[in-house]
Amino acid sequence: MNELKENKNVSVREAAQLLGKSEQFVRVALQRGILPIGVAIKTNENNRRYNYHISRKKLEEYI
Repeated sequence: MNELKENKNVSVREAAQLLGKSEQFVRVALQRGILPIGVAIKTNENNRRYNYHISRKKLEEYI
């Protein structure tokens, strides 16, 4: 897709814009494993912080 940049990773913001969804939707969907474009990795078991990895290739295929 021409909309996607060359970088292999996508920010939550960019994924949300391309999907027409909110950033919160993308975060929660990744945390629950229901959006097959990447993963949410918990940074510490004692808190609710996550790091997100969104694959440009998987997002492109999903769209």
